[in-house]
Amino acid sequence: QVQLVESGGGLVQPGGSLRLSCVASGSIFNINVMGWYRQAPGKQREVVATISGGRTNYADPVKGRFTISRDNAKNTVYLQMDSLEPEDTAVYYCNAKVPGLKWKDYWGQGTQVTVSS
Repeated sequence: QVQLVESGGGLVQPGGSLRLSCVASGSIFNINVMGWYRQAPGKQREVVATISGGRTNYADPVKGRFTISRDNAKNTVYLQMDSLEPEDTAVYYCNAKVPGLKWKDYWGQGTQVTVSS
């Protein structure tokens, strides 16, 4: 089992920045991919960024504005969000993927990010 706890959400003005954190605990040695997803009201959950080993991937809407990073010593994944736009408003979820016969997804409880003037 893997437990994920996010923090760092809040209200920010357009053009501002926030940094989200996700602390993983439990069977973390099994984790292969970690990432951030988001879900806006009335929309499906979508991937924002993922990190696996030294490789990172970003959704097109956030490329050049968001940065995902990982501190293995702290079992923490970060999402640095710069140049925030109102369209970035959503609940952001941390995700961990554990491989096996069937890959398993673990989710955090989510943290609200609101971009508004």
